[in-house]
Amino acid sequence: MDNSGAFDAFRSGWETEIGDGFPLPTFSEATARDFRVRSRATTVGDVAITDLHGASAIRTEGPLTGVEDQVRMYVVQRGSWALGAPLARGEQTIAAGQFLVRHIGRPLHFETVPDTTAKVLVLPAALLKPLLGERQSVSGPADAAEVRLLVAHSNMIYETVADLGPAGVQAAHSTLIELAKAVARRRVDDAETRLAPALARAAKDLADSRLADPELSGAMLARELNVSVRNLQRAFATAGESVTSYVRRRRLEEARLALTAPSGRLSVSELAAHWQFADSSHFIRAFKKHYGRTPTEYARSTMSAGR
Repeated sequence: MDNSGAFDAFRSGWETEIGDGFPLPTFSEATARDFRVRSRATTVGDVAITDLHGASAIRTEGPLTGVEDQVRMYVVQRGSWALGAPLARGEQTIAAGQFLVRHIGRPLHFETVPDTTAKVLVLPAALLKPLLGERQSVSGPADAAEVRLLVAHSNMIYETVADLGPAGVQAAHSTLIELAKAVARRRVDDAETRLAPALARAAKDLADSRLADPELSGAMLARELNVSVRNLQRAFATAGESVTSYVRRRRLEEARLALTAPSGRLSVSELAAHWQFADSSHFIRAFKKHYGRTPTEYARSTMSAGR
C-alpha cells in the first residue's frame, strides 16, 4: 500500500509549523512509501520537541555533509532507535525504556523498528555540551526522576504554548533547559521553584498510573521522583491541591467511570476495595461529598438517562 500522501502531509506540516531552523532529514523511499507515523511537534525558542509513534519503520538515507552542533535527547518508550543506521550496525541504539542525551557534531542517519514510540528534543549545544563529559553523551533508564520531570514539562508545553506570551515562552524555555541540565547531571534540584509545575505534573502522571496501588502516597511519589516530600507538597500547593486531595479525587473519578461502565460493573464494596478506600461507608461518604449523590444513586440516574 502506497502511503506517500501521508508522508507528503507530514513533511508539509513540519515545514509550516516547525520552520527552517529544524530541517527534516532525507528519508528513504521505503519510509515515504509506507509512512504510518503519528507525530506532534513544537518549538520553544531554540528547542524543538517531537513525539513520534511509527507503526512502520523509519529510515533516513543519502549523503551526509556539513557540520551539526546540537545536543539531542531521545526517550524511547517502545521499539528502538538507532543512530548511524542501518540498525544492525548502528553506532548507538536506544532501546525501549532508555534515554540518551548526546552531542551531535556531524550529521547522522537514524533508523527505527516498527512500533517505535519516542520523544526527541533538539537542544542548544552551548548550554549542555559542557555537562556531557568526555564521551559527550549520557544515557540511562527513561524512568529516572529527572527524565520524568523533563518529559512532564515538555508535555505541558504542548498544551500551553499556543496561549503563552513572550514572558511565558521564556519561562517555559528556561525550565526546559534547567531540566535538560538535570538529566545531564543525573540529579535535579527539587527546591528550584521554577521546577514546581513540572514536578507536580510528573507526580500526577505517576499517581495516575498507580491509583489502585495500596502503597500510593506522597512519600512513595517523592521516593520514585527522588525529591523530598516537603518539596513535592510545595509543588502541589502551587496548583492549590494537596497530594492526598489529588489522589482521592482521581480515585473517585475512576470509581465514577466504573459505575457507568456498560458491562462488568463492580459492587460498591468492590469499588471501595479496588480504589483503596477504608470501607464501603468511607467510600460512599466521600463519593456523595464530591458528586452530591451516593454511588448507588449515581448509577441509577445514569441508567435512567441511558434508557
